[in-house]
Amino acid sequence: MKKDIHPNYRPVVFKDTASGTLFLSRSTAETKEKIEYEGQEYPLLQVEISSASHPFYTGKQQLVDTAGRVERFKRKYNIKN
Repeated sequence: MKKDIHPNYRPVVFKDTASGTLFLSRSTAETKEKIEYEGQEYPLLQVEISSASHPFYTGKQQLVDTAGRVERFKRKYNIKN
């Protein structure tokens, strides 16, 4: 590997703006914001959605009744299989 060409891989705090959840991970993303987390100061990256607020992971996902929609479409336009 060539030296001094790779970005700085460091601990970063991610903040889910939808739920306010904070979590510590590592990243190469650049940021100017900082935050104190568990007694230490870290760079802060704000994300719109994470596993803390995503409907799939929180169990609040809405299932769409596609079979009912297809049947209504077929009845509306008198389509036979």
